[in-house]
Amino acid sequence: MMNSEHAYAARVVWEGNTGEGTARYTGYGREYHVEIGGKPELRGSADPAFRGDAALHNPEDLFLASISACHMLFYLALCARRGIRVTSYEDDAQGTMRVDAGGGRFEEVTLRPMVTIDGGNDVELALRIHDEAHASCFIANSCAFPIRRAPTVRTR
Repeated sequence: MMNSEHAYAARVVWEGNTGEGTARYTGYGREYHVEIGGKPELRGSADPAFRGDAALHNPEDLFLASISACHMLFYLALCARRGIRVTSYEDDAQGTMRVDAGGGRFEEVTLRPMVTIDGGNDVELALRIHDEAHASCFIANSCAFPIRRAPTVRTR
């Protein structure tokens, strides 16, 4: 996988035309769906703060989930390679986005993974592997803001 290139494709289709298109900012829906070849369709909308449907995923939710999932997948792979047996993993990730007159951007994200490993495994190593996972994460490496980590590792 060293020095390889991978291409991704997604089709986003707006579903919010209520008959007038975007004639008025308040007159159109923010609903859309995402099509990715061979995968279930994903329905989304804007965040409710931007006139979206709170029942649907918004881009900010999906962005935060992408950061968390990428970290988790690298963490699990690194643990498997280093002999740490993970039996459960959950993350309560949070992000802060600031919006101003010129647009907006995420200012920071904090991952809070709660990991359970088999007893007899090295808890300190399991904690340190979070740093390695962060350094390897494709999504984290593509972000221009701090991604903090506050992991907890417990044994069973």
